[in-house]
Amino acid sequence: MGLLQGLLQARKLLLVICVPLLLLPLPTIYPTSEAACAYVLLVTAVYWVSEAVPLGAAALVPAFLYPFFGVLRSSEVAAEYFKNTTLLLVGVICVAAAVEKWNLHKRIALRMVLMAGAKPGMLLLCFMCCTTMLSMWLSNTSTTAMVMPIVEAVLQELINAEEEQLAAGTEEAELMGLDVNNRQTSMELIFVNEDTSAADVTSLMQSKNLNGVPMVTKSINTANQQQQKKQQPSQEKPGVPTPSSKTQELNKKKYRSHHDQMICKCLSLSISYAATIGGLTTIIGTSTSLIFLEHFNNQYPAAEVVNFGTWFLFSFPISLIMLVVSWFWIHWLFLGCNFKETCSLSKKKKTRREELSEKRIREEYEKLGDISYPEMVTAFFFILMTVLWFTREPGFVPGWDSFFEKKGYRTDATVSVFLGFLLFLIPAKKPCFGKKSDGTGQEASKGIEPIITWKDFQKTMPWEIVILAGGGYALASGSKSSGLSTWIGHQMLSLSSLPPWAITLLACVLVSIVTEFVSNPATITIFLPILCTLSETLHINPLYTLVPVTMSISFAVMLPVGNPPNAIVFSYGHCQIKDMVKAGLGVNVIGLVIVMVAINTWGVSLFHLDAFPAWAKVSNITDQT
Repeated sequence: MGLLQGLLQARKLLLVICVPLLLLPLPTIYPTSEAACAYVLLVTAVYWVSEAVPLGAAALVPAFLYPFFGVLRSSEVAAEYFKNTTLLLVGVICVAAAVEKWNLHKRIALRMVLMAGAKPGMLLLCFMCCTTMLSMWLSNTSTTAMVMPIVEAVLQELINAEEEQLAAGTEEAELMGLDVNNRQTSMELIFVNEDTSAADVTSLMQSKNLNGVPMVTKSINTANQQQQKKQQPSQEKPGVPTPSSKTQELNKKKYRSHHDQMICKCLSLSISYAATIGGLTTIIGTSTSLIFLEHFNNQYPAAEVVNFGTWFLFSFPISLIMLVVSWFWIHWLFLGCNFKETCSLSKKKKTRREELSEKRIREEYEKLGDISYPEMVTAFFFILMTVLWFTREPGFVPGWDSFFEKKGYRTDATVSVFLGFLLFLIPAKKPCFGKKSDGTGQEASKGIEPIITWKDFQKTMPWEIVILAGGGYALASGSKSSGLSTWIGHQMLSLSSLPPWAITLLACVLVSIVTEFVSNPATITIFLPILCTLSETLHINPLYTLVPVTMSISFAVMLPVGNPPNAIVFSYGHCQIKDMVKAGLGVNVIGLVIVMVAINTWGVSLFHLDAFPAWAKVSNITDQT
């Protein structure tokens, strides 16, 4: 029994050692470049799927195995780990770091909530719109980590409005699970988790440890430790309750009614779904779309079809329709069909609960004060970057890139890196020309602090995603140079009897299932080379398959381990796994249907999908030679 437990504890180490040894006969029996490349691809894929090692570390496997087996030179592999999209991400993260540092995101979120009022249905729609807008430009994980504390504070006010009116301070503190002296703390400190242990949440977060998650995990652990200390005197019984009885007991303490519980569930889940929907809208919204863009540009360098503008024109209607339909779905599932009351504009007298909730939100907004100089600079750079992206190559009119003599030298990354660089130079304090500084030398030195520092950038930059994407580019380059991608394409000729829409639908369904258990970047990195080869073999425009599959990979919304936003939302304890599966399945189906309709309607004219393009033929010929 002890040996079995030891093996279970060391299962990841055993997997790391045994997988390469078990697959070693493949390149040994078949000493070809294709077999060696397949060996490296399989080892890396197993490490990614099992997460036996961190995703970023697993992405380094091609860096030493490709040169070892003679698939690619070491210098060639190294060049794959830093691409144009890496620079694009660096510039975007600079702006995102400024947004987070100066609380511009919080001002936007609270302002939108104030406009919506305190009706649960309108709050749901407002929070979804706000999260979607932020997630267009920030990572899904960061957006969820930013918005969820605000949602939690609003939920606490909604649930406890009547108790706040009647109960004494001490009783209220016991009910809320918070200390009386800390009742008026900032929204960022309200992380209460009663259904999940700290160890479970820590392991859950580490399995999808991306930008912003460790900070949330730390806060949750702290809240749990405080809660455990408060509950120690009453935990003298030796018996441990079952999870179901424990959940029911906690729910009785947390919620006054079933309706309150449904409000908490729908508002919490909606943040994760809205973050996913917002990430689809821009090419920088998710790591999967960035990986797709770089892989597509490397595979088809002659194709000048996909850029920030064309992606936005295609995906914005998808996100808008998904947002509205998902709101109806979540509202119907948790709040019922009272859409008439939700959307009513009549100014009837507000309930005590609504008044207290709006008062709390207004107080938090007033704490921010007037908009500061750094916020104005950040907002200006944010808008300027978006405008420059749109106007670089609009397509229907000449863009600013046409003003330069040499064409094709400037990309979206050029804009983002330039503006991000300026944020390190512009002072955070508004310059006062012609006025003498009456402060001390220390205050003067603080005054020249820039909008963001390198430390701010490092805290926000997801280096694991950069290495992971680089590993994917290296695998794709090795597959192409070794001839493995051509061999895989020939094996898929049996699918030629199916219509193109059926092939795309099958691919979307397959990746949407796989990505529930495997990280999104790992999933797209594994499937992109296969789908490119499949499209070329069957003479289908590669974009007809790649674009819907890239979007479908983001629909990992049914399980807490599907993506980091799900884990963050689940850690607050309002939702159970069955709630996430039930609601997430509907959002998943909604997304698949809308994406398939989009790619077969306005996507055809936007990406010229009605013919097999010349740039794909050139790539196909290159692979076969």
